[in-house]
Amino acid sequence: MKGTAPPGAGNEREAAAWVRGMFARVARRYDLANHVLSFNIDRLWRARTVRRVRPILERPGARVLDICCGTGDLTLALARECRTPVLGSDFCHPMLVAAREKVERRRARARLFEADALHLPLRDAALDLVTVAFGFRNLANYRAGLAEMRRVLGPGGMAAILEFSQPPNAVFAALYHFYSRRILPLIGGALSGSRDAYAYLPESVRKFPSAEELAEGMRRAGFQEVRYERFSGGIAALHLGVTPPGRPPA
Repeated sequence: MKGTAPPGAGNEREAAAWVRGMFARVARRYDLANHVLSFNIDRLWRARTVRRVRPILERPGARVLDICCGTGDLTLALARECRTPVLGSDFCHPMLVAAREKVERRRARARLFEADALHLPLRDAALDLVTVAFGFRNLANYRAGLAEMRRVLGPGGMAAILEFSQPPNAVFAALYHFYSRRILPLIGGALSGSRDAYAYLPESVRKFPSAEELAEGMRRAGFQEVRYERFSGGIAALHLGVTPPGRPPA
């Protein structure tokens, strides 16, 4: 449960700077590359995530934040189901610009702000739901990321982490690794203009904690009823955890 380790980064500050710069370079073609490389399955994964958190979205006055929101796909999906405006945050300005264009074009009930997911400008216990889709593995410190999610959630709140994972089936895992390490960088680089970004992707997934390890990390961070489900043979996994009822921690 350390954090992302992009090439050349010697500490958390350098890792965060590398990730921010990488996303800034691919922001303009990010959606196109993602949907092509995933064969549009990423839309299905987000839809399933929204269904799993719907009980929170249906609460009167629900306070919802999508961190590492990127170009806003999950933020927009949540906003369609939530009765109150959904917040979206990211620390990469060009990605937020792309998200803002989509929010305005669709007239979505969403509000965006620029912030580091490890240092959110929110008071303790301010939210009912915190989500993140395919951004958690890019954090410079996973333990700190879970702690920050826990901090801003009120009693009975929920955290939802949708992230790439390792398929448990050995044969399918071998095929997936071949695609992600050999094919994906070529196509992603051609579509985005940044091959290093899509060479980083499979390495970041390979080094990311397993579904079981992430679940245990959530428990250590103070989440209860932690559970996860794998999507598409284990290419992605959705982790859910709730905060204890009663008063928030001091």
